Amino acid sequence: MAAHREKKHEERNHKSARNGAQVPQAQWGRAWEVDWFSLASILFLLAFAPLIVYYFIMSCHQYQCSLTDPLISLLMGNKHLSDIWSKTPSLTYMAVGIYGAWIAFQVILYVFVPDFCHKFIPGYVGGVQEGAVTPAGVVNKYEINGLQAWIITHVLWFANAYYFHFFSPTIIFDNCIPLLWCANILGYVVSTFAMIKGYFFPTNAKDCKFTGNFFYDYMMGIEFNPRIGKWFDFKLFFNGRPGIVAWTLINLSYAAKQQELYGHVTNSMILVNVLQGIYVLDFFWNEAWYLKTIDICHDHFGWYLGWGDCVWLPYLYTLQGLYLVYHPVELSTANAIAILVLGLVGYYIFRMTNHQKDLFRRTNGNCKIWGKKPDYIECSYMSADGTKYYSKLLTSGFWGWARHFNYTGDLMGSLAYCLTCGFEHILPYFYIIYMTILLTHRCIRDEHRCYSKYGKDWKRYTAAVPYRLIPGLF
Repeated sequence: MAAHREKKHEERNHKSARNGAQVPQAQWGRAWEVDWFSLASILFLLAFAPLIVYYFIMSCHQYQCSLTDPLISLLMGNKHLSDIWSKTPSLTYMAVGIYGAWIAFQVILYVFVPDFCHKFIPGYVGGVQEGAVTPAGVVNKYEINGLQAWIITHVLWFANAYYFHFFSPTIIFDNCIPLLWCANILGYVVSTFAMIKGYFFPTNAKDCKFTGNFFYDYMMGIEFNPRIGKWFDFKLFFNGRPGIVAWTLINLSYAAKQQELYGHVTNSMILVNVLQGIYVLDFFWNEAWYLKTIDICHDHFGWYLGWGDCVWLPYLYTLQGLYLVYHPVELSTANAIAILVLGLVGYYIFRMTNHQKDLFRRTNGNCKIWGKKPDYIECSYMSADGTKYYSKLLTSGFWGWARHFNYTGDLMGSLAYCLTCGFEHILPYFYIIYMTILLTHRCIRDEHRCYSKYGKDWKRYTAAVPYRLIPGLF
């Protein structure tokens, strides 16, 4: 066992030498070695994730949102793949123009329009902010202007819908699949460029990781914070722009289509727009806080983020709205209120849990949580440049109930979105199934990194807070 540990230590030294980095005793961030299960999972996702997205959208457009009917038709010989494909809209010049203008507009808002919202909105933190220290000891600066970009985009959307009428508010629904091809093209172009950049002209060579496995490096990324120029940060832009800004626009387009088809918008569609709108606005309101989360602090930029934020997020996170276009559901008042309460309580837990951690960090523990001084565990870790850092792990408030109680609130909100659609089809429930898998896996990934980062201090923390998501159960 000692020889095995020594071999791994030597491998890490060799791979770090390629980056010109010093190697600390504990690493965090993306993995250095690739096990067979991880490689098999990555190959599966690379091969099938684009097909999964296409299958879901195609099922709605051709089979009224049934996930089983396409398979049954194929197995029974009633349909062939060519029949399904022939009914699938192809890439159009119009879609390319729409998508190109969309991306260009979001780049302009991100890079060239400094934030002004923080100057007049009380409590909002925007403008130039610092991110967390990277494994190489770098602290990047970011222009936090996501809320501003969201507001400008939506003001223009509503101005067009009610006054200018340059295009129909159903434009996203009407061009759904052609836009899907555009999103896939961008996702693959960005992911491939990020990998080439990581090898040949990285922003910071000491923050790169190479496993030697092409598929793993392509999916999980090589560079930690790839950038062009001073302000265009790939990770923040694709995580926090065009997909998430589009999320609420897509839902609005679905609501407009429901109005066009049926003459009214159902209360279920309104709930989806409101609950998911709250989530999106919360993201942009707390964008500065987002710089300290797992996405920015640990994930490298590869296909997982590049393609995922371009395709997976805007298309699969909005399935409830798409489903309700084909199956308008009018909820009873009692059910609508119950779903709204579930969503709002989930949001409250999600937000307050994150607020407690943020307050604790900002004050270095000199604050009150639930009316008393917080308990915490002191720990230390080393960066790649050999600098020793000290940190504190909160064990009070919601963080004393479970180590990832913010995810618990997130899952409650996710379930509320799905419940708006009733129980006729499984398709709209993909979101809660996916989020449960994603957040559980993220718990495990995060804790593996934290154990690598903090060592025995992490063991003390898990002894103090034994549950991950659900107190008393898991």
